[in-house]
Amino acid sequence: MTDAESSFVARTEFIIELARRLHAYGTTAQRLEGAISAVARRLGVGCEVWSNPTGIILSFSDPTRGPLTDTTRVIRLEPGDVDLRKLCQADEIADRVVTGEMDLAAGKAALRALDRPPSRRMVAMTVFSFGLASASVAALLRTGWGDIATAAVIGWLIGALSMAATTRPRLLEASDAVAALLATLLAAAVATWLMPLTLNLVIVASLIVLLPGLALTNAVAELTHQHLVSGTARFAGAMATLLKLTFGTVAAMQLVRLLGWQPQEAATALLPPWLEWVALATASYAFAVLFRAEKRDYLLVMAAAWLGYGVTRLAGVWLGTEAGGFPVGVFLAGMAVTAVSNGYARWVNRPGALIRVPGIILLVPGSVGFRSLTFMMERDVMLGLDTAFTLVNALVALVAGILFGNLLIPSRRNL
Repeated sequence: MTDAESSFVARTEFIIELARRLHAYGTTAQRLEGAISAVARRLGVGCEVWSNPTGIILSFSDPTRGPLTDTTRVIRLEPGDVDLRKLCQADEIADRVVTGEMDLAAGKAALRALDRPPSRRMVAMTVFSFGLASASVAALLRTGWGDIATAAVIGWLIGALSMAATTRPRLLEASDAVAALLATLLAAAVATWLMPLTLNLVIVASLIVLLPGLALTNAVAELTHQHLVSGTARFAGAMATLLKLTFGTVAAMQLVRLLGWQPQEAATALLPPWLEWVALATASYAFAVLFRAEKRDYLLVMAAAWLGYGVTRLAGVWLGTEAGGFPVGVFLAGMAVTAVSNGYARWVNRPGALIRVPGIILLVPGSVGFRSLTFMMERDVMLGLDTAFTLVNALVALVAGILFGNLLIPSRRNL
């Protein structure tokens, strides 16, 4: 093999390793394709890339040696999950390689080093954050103290189940349904034997980390960018997750009826005003852990969540919750978060995902979709359809906000 051939192979292998990791860290199709194309250009490699939630196709050519150098790689991958720390590290490695600070072999080795499994401390923090997120969302939904405590305990159990499922493929396939079944049964048991609960809200809060609201938003965003195959596949995957969660909840409620339990509904609770802001702070911290941000980025990630929630609240105060049936607060929050994330990526030269992803996490309508399917499976079709229209409104508002935010401050970086 000549030196030119060796160089071409080394460059393509580095690009393949980078594409694998960007996919694994939850990058959407349009952003992954843009990032890989930009890196390939700077490395002097012709590259056509096609991404979808379960794989990547990369076609390479060497412009200096003609069309006979064309080669294509088809890579089968599992759907990715958000990992902000590794995303930033992969982005930094790519920047160092294309600027010549790191050679291709060292860059490839550095990317592979990112595959190390999480430490026991990180696993424990993730489980803890499941419960913290559930309790915080229960507080933001203005439930009572008993609801908040119950959601926290169930969230911790679901977190432990989710971590156990990562090393057990059979359990992983059914983990969403099992988690929903467990959450509903435990909440119903508490409401029957210990204290009244706002049952539906406790179940939603307990499952909040598993609800695919972010996946639904990414799917619609991909569709609007004309990534039709990827957007359709991601949307189908999100709906499959919702169906599994809904089945677990409905099956548990049928079991509750067979057992003769009578869950008691709690009266409306009057909570102190400061609890909302404490819940917002704890929720943002929990999502910083769940999104696996670096410790030095925790405050940035938390501030992004505060920004999205704060804009929504202010819009609700000034303009009302909805203007003509359109959730204008969600639209404005999506636009503000996207514009700020693009500005951050421009001027700090780091991935805008550090602000964009946590900024919209409290706006995504995963819980609305879950409630819509639950109503339909319980044969309350009209209420289910009404909730489904609410889901569509929220998705349209959020994605429109993201599109307008990109117009307000265009991004120079794909991540």
